[in-house]
Amino acid sequence: MAVRRWHARRLRRGSAAGWPIQPSTGQRPADWPGWPGAHRFACVLTHDVEGSEGLARVRRLAELEMSLGFRSSFNFIPEGEYSLPEDLLGWLVENGFEVGVHDLHHDGSLYRGRSGFRRRAAKINRYLRDWKAVGFRSGFMLNNLEWLHDLDIQYDASTFDTDPFEPQPGGAGTIFPFWVAGVATGSPGQPGPVRPGYVELPYTLPQDSTLFLLLREPSPELWLRKLDWVVGQGGMALVNVHPDYLRFADEPPSQRTYPVEHYVRLLQAVRDRGTEAWHARPRDVAAWYSRVARGPRPADASGTVPTEPGPVVSPPTDTLRHRRVAVLLYSCYPSDSRPRRAAEALVAAGAEVDLIGLQENPRTASREIIAGVRVTRVPLRQRRGGRLVYAFQYALFFAWSGLLLTGRTLTRRYDVVHVHNMPDFLVWAAWVPKLRGARVILDLHDPMPELFMSLYRRDRDNYLIRVLCEVERLSIAFAHLVLTPNESFRQRFVSRSGAFGKVHVVMNSPEEEIFNRSAVPPGAPGEDDPSFRLMYHGLIAERHGLDLLVEALAIARQSVPQLTLDIFGAPTPYLDEVLELASRRGVSGCITCHGMVTESVIAANIDRCDLGIVPNRWSPFIAINLPTRIFEYLVMGRLVVVPATIGIQDYFAPEDLLFFMPDDPADLARQIIWAHAHPERAREVTRRGQAVYQRHRWHKERQRLLELVANLLSPPLATTISS
Repeated sequence: MAVRRWHARRLRRGSAAGWPIQPSTGQRPADWPGWPGAHRFACVLTHDVEGSEGLARVRRLAELEMSLGFRSSFNFIPEGEYSLPEDLLGWLVENGFEVGVHDLHHDGSLYRGRSGFRRRAAKINRYLRDWKAVGFRSGFMLNNLEWLHDLDIQYDASTFDTDPFEPQPGGAGTIFPFWVAGVATGSPGQPGPVRPGYVELPYTLPQDSTLFLLLREPSPELWLRKLDWVVGQGGMALVNVHPDYLRFADEPPSQRTYPVEHYVRLLQAVRDRGTEAWHARPRDVAAWYSRVARGPRPADASGTVPTEPGPVVSPPTDTLRHRRVAVLLYSCYPSDSRPRRAAEALVAAGAEVDLIGLQENPRTASREIIAGVRVTRVPLRQRRGGRLVYAFQYALFFAWSGLLLTGRTLTRRYDVVHVHNMPDFLVWAAWVPKLRGARVILDLHDPMPELFMSLYRRDRDNYLIRVLCEVERLSIAFAHLVLTPNESFRQRFVSRSGAFGKVHVVMNSPEEEIFNRSAVPPGAPGEDDPSFRLMYHGLIAERHGLDLLVEALAIARQSVPQLTLDIFGAPTPYLDEVLELASRRGVSGCITCHGMVTESVIAANIDRCDLGIVPNRWSPFIAINLPTRIFEYLVMGRLVVVPATIGIQDYFAPEDLLFFMPDDPADLARQIIWAHAHPERAREVTRRGQAVYQRHRWHKERQRLLELVANLLSPPLATTISS
């Protein structure tokens, strides 16, 4: 304990700006409806009962709370040093208290391995049923929000807004409850059910053990000041008080306890707030927020209920002027559109941008300025191959780019380092700039675990996938801000990292200068052209399901013989397999392969087609992906048929697109036939889909990107807490 106190004092000095208040955690979610009953804030009391001494104090503590008008939740360890007496369980429930499950053994082993967690989860679920509990909290506040989908719970309470003293110190970054979305299950060809989501309730007032045992605070002043701040933000004041550490008036002093009067003062401060406070048990908050987060409410810009925190008030427009930004990119610039548009947006806002990327072609200049971006290219080539090939290439670029960035940092100080994945660990190349005060942005284009699961047909228990999940979590913890292109990706990153307030969506929208009907020369089929043109464009790979499209084409041509299919994309061995299938199915004569073409040619051909097709085969990655191709068809006024996956349905309602069941060519054929037979209704569906696109045009996403970066550079709001 003495060593822990010495270490805690050092942590406290280094965390003065972020504990006990981290200003950004007070940012309200974009869809926040306000607490029920017009209450200003919520007060949630929880207790973890760790040992026999704590168990002996449960009833006495509950009676104290009842005398002050409160009800709380007591979390018990199912297989610890004590057994929960049935009469105590019954007494708590009869008097309006809640009972929750606290870990299984409380020995730190809960998340030691995926298969072990599944075995423990089965036992925990049994205790949840026996105790009629709906909530869970891990021991030592360890958390893995993705694995917790194995539990039959309505809420989890294993995270916190900010707390550098915990063994797993990365906080959720919010003082509000948030939703952890369900997880898609299944395998290619056999999509499974979605494991239900749950509500996450972070504790927002420091733990009593931290304040009074570790830091030796002489009074509850930090509790009371943090409470005032939470009330001012309209957040949730959730506290975890251990009966084991309370000392009632008739008990002897001890180094392991603190006076119960400290807790009483906190309760009195809440009671003095009167009707401003919603006195709620955790299950009450979870039940209410489940209805709010998942129930029918007006949609925002995403076309559905938003769940990510919106940006704080925009800073002055000149915040980015003359700021120095470094960009790391394991890709070719400027061909990779997401990094290019982000870099150009920063230049347009007045920032100086240095970018380090790949030089795949030796004839390409190693240094040049493109649209104001100073580009340096490392002479490496991307090579497709197995896991070792990828690992070697990533490691080589990490070392090379890291040395370049470090050398520059010693002569010119950067304000921001913007790192694009893959790989996730490339963000650690920014450790020297971070030490010198740079803010680090990690742009997660794709979730590497799901992508590798899909590429190499591995399940979530595979060792490589577990390593990738851990690397992702540590990379997110290292960054100050995380960007990603869609809501399902964001939910996945939040569930694995717990960093709710750190991860934001900046979508990939089509290039408005290219995908613009006014910029495309007229070329629609004439009235004498009887064909009904289907179109596919993009990467030609098995996971994108071109063979399913050929099967659907063969089925649909029995009803619509004038169907044709245009394929745009670089030839691959898989394309040869697709064309061989087309020959066997008797439809090769109506398929035209155009090879790799420019985006301008793609836009022109979308303008000439009748129906766009995204035939993606189900996989863990495809299930949560939102293809930009959907918007490219819509902006050109063309209807598109897509698989019914979570990533797409986050943004589009059933009436906004034509959905087919993944991996089902017959259902895909049915939608193609419907679009041909109902042109007027198809145009109405297209208009609804276009309305979703209009809310995500690039100029709006660009503004969101600049606001997030500018807010990252703005000085933190002043607080009333002193450390």
